[in-house]
Amino acid sequence: MPSWISFINSKNIILEWFLWQFFEVPQLILNAWKNFLEFGLNYFSTPLLIKTFFSPWRRYRWFYPRGFDLWLYFETFFSNLVVRIIGIIFKSILIVIAIFFEILIFFVGLFIFLGWLVLPFFLILGTYHGFRLLFF
Repeated sequence: MPSWISFINSKNIILEWFLWQFFEVPQLILNAWKNFLEFGLNYFSTPLLIKTFFSPWRRYRWFYPRGFDLWLYFETFFSNLVVRIIGIIFKSILIVIAIFFEILIFFVGLFIFLGWLVLPFFLILGTYHGFRLLFF
């Protein structure tokens, strides 16, 4: 903690509140927001899905026969191709879901962060409006 913060902390409760409201808690919110974004990436394994995008689904694959049989070569090639296409389809779906989740977390985090910063102003406006309704 910088020395000017400890100096302010020891002098005035208003300044302590100001530091808490506008410096300490926003840092906590930003850390939590970052953790949720990282959680989403890890939960859906997005980097791994992108790395293995063209790999066969669940590593299913057929091995080519040792002898020369054109039909078996074609069957193995087609089976491997189908498994790769299935992998691409499922990985694409998971990546799209992960992107939507990340966008959702981004906007929820932004709402919470900005809401926290604006909250004292709503308190002042609410108090002012309350007094205005009572006395005027």
